[in-house]
Amino acid sequence: MDQSFVIQEILAEGENCVIAVQCLVLVDNVIESRLLGLVERTKEHALFVFTHRRMAITGEDVTLYDIFPISNDFAVVEVSSADELSFVGADTRVRLNFQDGDLEVRLPFGSHSRLFLSEVNKAWSDVCKSPKEAPKFEWLHKYRKASKGQGGVKQTLAPLGTTHTKISQHKETGNSLNAVSRSPVEGNKRVNSGVERPRVESGPESQGKVKREGWDELKREGRHDLVRQSSHTASNKATMLAMPQFGLRDNLIRCELLKNEDIYTYLENFRFQELDLSKEAFFFNDTPKETEWMKAVSEGLHPDAKYALVKLVRLVGIMLLFYVRNEHAKHISEMEAETVGTGIMGRMGNKGAVAIRFRFHNSDICVVNSHLAAHIEEYERRNQDYKDICSRLLFRQHDPALVPLTIMKHNVVLWLGDLNYRLSDLDVDDVKDLIAKKDFETLHSYDQLKRQIDEKAVFVGFVEGEIGFLPTYKYDTGSDQWDTSEKCRVPAWCDRILWRGKNVRQLHYQSHMDLKTSDHKPVSSLLEMGIKLVNEESYKNTFEEIVRSLDKMENECIPSVTLSRREFHFIDVKFMQHQAETLTLHNDGQVPCQFEFIQKLDERTYCKPWLTANPAKGFIAQGGNVDIDLEVFVNRSTATELNAGRQQIEDILVLHLDRGKDYFLSVSGNYLPSCFGSSIQTLCQLRDPIQEMPLETIRELTLSGDETRTLIIDKPLDIPKEIWQMVDHLYRNAPKQGELFQQPGLRSEFVEIRDCLDTGMPDSLPGSNHSVAEALLIFLDALPEPVVPFSLYQQCLECCSNTSQCKKVVSLLPQCHKNVFNYIAAFLRELLKHSTHNSLDVNILATIFAALLLRSPTKQDLAEKRKTQEFFQHFLVQDLS
Repeated sequence: MDQSFVIQEILAEGENCVIAVQCLVLVDNVIESRLLGLVERTKEHALFVFTHRRMAITGEDVTLYDIFPISNDFAVVEVSSADELSFVGADTRVRLNFQDGDLEVRLPFGSHSRLFLSEVNKAWSDVCKSPKEAPKFEWLHKYRKASKGQGGVKQTLAPLGTTHTKISQHKETGNSLNAVSRSPVEGNKRVNSGVERPRVESGPESQGKVKREGWDELKREGRHDLVRQSSHTASNKATMLAMPQFGLRDNLIRCELLKNEDIYTYLENFRFQELDLSKEAFFFNDTPKETEWMKAVSEGLHPDAKYALVKLVRLVGIMLLFYVRNEHAKHISEMEAETVGTGIMGRMGNKGAVAIRFRFHNSDICVVNSHLAAHIEEYERRNQDYKDICSRLLFRQHDPALVPLTIMKHNVVLWLGDLNYRLSDLDVDDVKDLIAKKDFETLHSYDQLKRQIDEKAVFVGFVEGEIGFLPTYKYDTGSDQWDTSEKCRVPAWCDRILWRGKNVRQLHYQSHMDLKTSDHKPVSSLLEMGIKLVNEESYKNTFEEIVRSLDKMENECIPSVTLSRREFHFIDVKFMQHQAETLTLHNDGQVPCQFEFIQKLDERTYCKPWLTANPAKGFIAQGGNVDIDLEVFVNRSTATELNAGRQQIEDILVLHLDRGKDYFLSVSGNYLPSCFGSSIQTLCQLRDPIQEMPLETIRELTLSGDETRTLIIDKPLDIPKEIWQMVDHLYRNAPKQGELFQQPGLRSEFVEIRDCLDTGMPDSLPGSNHSVAEALLIFLDALPEPVVPFSLYQQCLECCSNTSQCKKVVSLLPQCHKNVFNYIAAFLRELLKHSTHNSLDVNILATIFAALLLRSPTKQDLAEKRKTQEFFQHFLVQDLS
């Protein structure tokens, strides 16, 4: 994230922070975080170094530490070490050389760091192109007096034996910072010419020597892939709360799994849930616990093996650490990390997943750490969380034109975490009796996860090893005693490790009772998995042979495919309801062919925004088939145009064959208008459900101005009846409902609520209170013009600290918008009266609703987010009506 807005707050007029980036520096032998900003004034540039407290959100959160002007003596040098690893996804280490010293920093891997370095390079290039008179930097004098640094950060991260690769220097003006490739293998081709067969494991901290076995040949589609075994450790430390000293080495290294000291794992994964449950972590995804646990885990790794932290990814309290043995880091490539929240509206990070994907040698591996919905009766909600994670967690590929990779598009998938599935149909005493008898087989037959897998509702194709350990939940914290609280939770195996893929064998699966910092017990697994290798010589020969044959065929044949159909009709498309039709392509030509959906003339994309083709491009072998899913999904960004009749479910797709002809596909259908995505003023004109109104009337209401609207209905409704229906339902049924507006509803129940609002007005809405609450939030989020119109957004930010001014801005809202604003605020104040039961507070409600009622017309930064929350809080803490 670019935090230049934070630095901009403290700069003088005429000075501009071009870009800022978080980095790490070594100060007094301690690694500390710094905020590094590139500041410009009249074509003079300088790098400002700031210390900061937690995540910097305003100028008050940062303190100027040092300043480095960019002059002719400036240079940027990439730093590497003989003992340091280089792989795609690793942090970038650079040394910034200045006239009076240098600064060495670690920049996080990613496009933003590359952009930062590119801007620094441009700034230095401007100095080189300027006249002979050197820049004076007089504007920096006022800052130097305030900085805390003493002549620069002299202690750096460079280890002994460091070597340097120059990226940009005044004597070498041709080099670009963006030209540096960190890929360990040229051309991104992964090859291996050795004949060792290592082993892949899964468990907490692991030890051991590599088992070496012979090569196995795996023939697949005319290729010879070499498979070798590689060791991989996966560990799930569920809900461990922070403590000054964690004792990971004593509790994990010495556990039964790791007593075998002749085993080293190649890859290590550590997963955490509920790492930090503070409001700062929840609202701003910022927690000091991340650094504490990362340090604790790193120190707890096997002392005789050298591991490198390849990736850390976190979503609020869900964190994943991925380590690799140093000697195998060169075989890691295509590293990507993603997060998905499955909390309310699919955004909040209190529940969800973090994941990484990478290529190890020639095998694609995905590792998922998830925290699913709680409570014994919510197994359907957990099933939905799983499906949401699978559908929404997408990894971008290096070629932006390629379709993002889903979790299942990998050779091996490891899925760990607090899955929260419980034991059903047994009371707590029966469960404890079976545990005392160690009758885990009988207990497992009552396990919700096992039942759902058997019904093929979730984790289809996944495997879990035999469970031979005590349930991992729920214990009294600090002991091995089952829950003795008033709730007396039924013990369950909440914490699980599953895998999907061929050539995977589990060696160990166990819990770790010695760790008592949580009400869960962590589990670990040691896995041996076959890894595909490519023989370099065979690869080269095969590649050359294919190129020769393609050259020959290209001169002889034109690609050709047969389409299973060319017309697709989608009936009764609804808001947020997925529909799909399948197109099958058969290569009936004499050569392999490449296909791609291409843009039509004067259009930016190949299809309308409510339509996607998956995959949109690909390769078909001679005589082969490819299935393409044409998917229609209407969301908040497309519903308004369809409701208004400005768009219809109609499109023409152009399927292009490389060196071949084009095929045209017709897509048509009908959209059922919905209150979701309709404006407040339009809905106030409708007394009947929207789907009972003629389409022409809806379009006239949507497209016409206020004067015409008053002719259609004599007296508009004060607020949309749909908002009243949802709020009234919650007011009557949910004032004391726990986790309201924080726990998601069920997708199936949202469908029922949507149809109910669009087609009729029953006495009560279907579904749970959580589903109705989420439907209300989705409704507000889908409004084309928010409750506080875009035109008044800036005024709300400017007066956010003044109660009377905030009230004055609300008085300027259009009447129906003002009614909705006051109605929702009054309802939320009523909920706060029951905070002892529903656990709601002003901060939670302000955070959730400010983002919906006061939406920014452009991308909202953190500073604006806090101001909108402050604005709305005024209407929650007192009655301003």
